Amino acid sequence: MSDTTVFLGASIFDGDSRREHQVLVVTGGVVEAILPEGEVDPGWARVELDGGLIAPGFVDIQVNGGGGVLLNETPTVEGVRAICAAHARVGGSTALLPTIITDRPEITYAAIEAVAHAMAIGVPGCAGIHVEGPFLSQARKGAHEPAFIRPMGEEDLQRLVATDVRPLLLTVAPESVTNDQISRLSAAGIHVSLGHTDCDYDTAMAAFDAGASCVTHLFNAMSPLTHRAPGLVGAALDAPDVFCGFIADGHHVHPAALGAAIRAKRGRGRMLAVTDAMPTVGSEADSFVLNGRVTTRESGRLTLADGTLAGSDLSMVGALRYLMEEMGIDFVEALRMCSLYPAIYLGLRGRIGSFEPGARADIVHLNDDLGLSGVWIGGRAAR
Repeated sequence: MSDTTVFLGASIFDGDSRREHQVLVVTGGVVEAILPEGEVDPGWARVELDGGLIAPGFVDIQVNGGGGVLLNETPTVEGVRAICAAHARVGGSTALLPTIITDRPEITYAAIEAVAHAMAIGVPGCAGIHVEGPFLSQARKGAHEPAFIRPMGEEDLQRLVATDVRPLLLTVAPESVTNDQISRLSAAGIHVSLGHTDCDYDTAMAAFDAGASCVTHLFNAMSPLTHRAPGLVGAALDAPDVFCGFIADGHHVHPAALGAAIRAKRGRGRMLAVTDAMPTVGSEADSFVLNGRVTTRESGRLTLADGTLAGSDLSMVGALRYLMEEMGIDFVEALRMCSLYPAIYLGLRGRIGSFEPGARADIVHLNDDLGLSGVWIGGRAAR
């Protein structure tokens, strides 16, 4: 029996451009080719789609939880599995970085070990880990527990460098790390992102020169852009090689500010949609506990008791719809922000985020209303 399956009956977005009257050929769980409809081999298995569009599965570099599970509370392989399954099912995220936020060291490293094991046994959708904190600024702590925020020491650096998980994305604030530490982390293959920081423009640019390559949830929990003090926002938009994650849910960033940033960003393909999702995504529960504090969902917002935003209730397909319907972003560019660009940032282009030959066959099927009609990871239907 042939190990080849052909997906047909829908338009195809290959990661860069849209194609009509063609089919996607998958062999052994990887993309083999995109061919004209007339070249389908009758011996291939067929997945017949009723219109709409198939695209590379979404890639999310910041996912705190999903399906009722918060990684901080369940730093285990099963916790990782549940989070990945929920985001594939409801959001079309076929590759994501489970994200551990500021916590005790034993929780942080339990999460890293869980992700390492999950990747080793092939948990669908687990692509690495994002460690957000504890090396942040107290002044811009957001929902992070201030008791755990601290400067990075030599032992911290050595322990992070020694981990096996790659990609490993680490969010830090220049107030709590040195540029030498950023350089050493980057040299070890760790993706360093700036976030939860009150640093100014010059400090941010120096950190970028040292090896920081991204900004975590642009605009949120960072020094703002003003006309005489551009801050981290201004530095991120001005640095052409730096990537910017952003939360497109209408709560974290005003659409006018996000639109201005997208238009102003130097360097093509550097704006990345992220969810910063919490356990409510893919769950009917309207509250959860974060570092001992109750967080509540109301009207699409997640807040602590004092009103502080605490992550989001956003899925990646929701981010795609927001970018297109609320902000008027071109369909193709919005899709790239949700798949191709984050894959490029993680150094995984050719493996995820596009339908290049040899890439894993991660597929989302979107109907004409941008609803999610089907999800496949490695050619297998997600459950």
